[in-house]
Amino acid sequence: MATTALDIEDKVRSVRTELNYLLPGPDINRRFVSAGVEVNTGRYGPFPTTIRDGRAIRDHFSFDTHGFRLLYAPTAVNDFHDKSEVEAKYQAEVARYVQEAYGASFVVPMGWMIRTSGDIAKPKSEGPYRHYGGIQPAAGEVHVDTEPGRQPAAAERAYAKARPDGPGYKRFIISSFWRTFSPPPQECPLAVCDARSVRDDEGTPNVLWVVDKIPQGDEMFAPMDDDKQMAAAIFRHNPDHRWWYFSNMVKDEALMFKFHDSDRSVGWRTPHTAFWDNSLPGANVRESIECRSIAFFE
Repeated sequence: MATTALDIEDKVRSVRTELNYLLPGPDINRRFVSAGVEVNTGRYGPFPTTIRDGRAIRDHFSFDTHGFRLLYAPTAVNDFHDKSEVEAKYQAEVARYVQEAYGASFVVPMGWMIRTSGDIAKPKSEGPYRHYGGIQPAAGEVHVDTEPGRQPAAAERAYAKARPDGPGYKRFIISSFWRTFSPPPQECPLAVCDARSVRDDEGTPNVLWVVDKIPQGDEMFAPMDDDKQMAAAIFRHNPDHRWWYFSNMVKDEALMFKFHDSDRSVGWRTPHTAFWDNSLPGANVRESIECRSIAFFE
């Protein structure tokens, strides 16, 4: 009998853990972010979940099928905590990798953020908080950082700014390029959900508000112009979701996965979340950098 793709996938090492999915709760879902802290209005709860380790079959995965790949992606950045070095080198480096991986016409970087499972020092006051180039905690719930209905307009704005005299584009893909730069194994790696296991109708908008100070109590639900804000998609538990991670990631690797592909005939988005992995001894604090981008196909 021929070996199928699922046969290959089911024979790999796996981890049993819990992932936080959206629970029934308030009708208003917002995510408030400020320096070193992120707070959701929604309620989330842990669900026991199996996460497969793709390390042994890393070349098995494809963007159009699974929505993600682990890339060999050496970096010229020596110190990711040196903001000036990251600014000078990293986004252009990521854009080259993304363009090559997709075969895109060109790529527009959309900013970067460091995330850690360790302590975050209280930031110095530098004026209004800007959600870019700082240090934030690891994401703790199942989500995609883009909400589908808002992405076509966002892509049009980005293309017009980057290529005002361009011929137009046939397709765009919004992605995350995720690299951990702390030593392996990491205590809180990133898990990604196989795009084949996610229904198109899943997901609830979670509106992003970047603030200087996190509101409290009823202030979080006060009338606000949510329709004009960026939003993520958050997910309720679905036992059909198939989860993956890559153990022992090193600095010269990157996990690249889709937030939104305008071509929905293929795997077009990849829910993801951090999780606590106690399966490997001697785990270290996870420090990582994410860089978002839009790839355009003219």
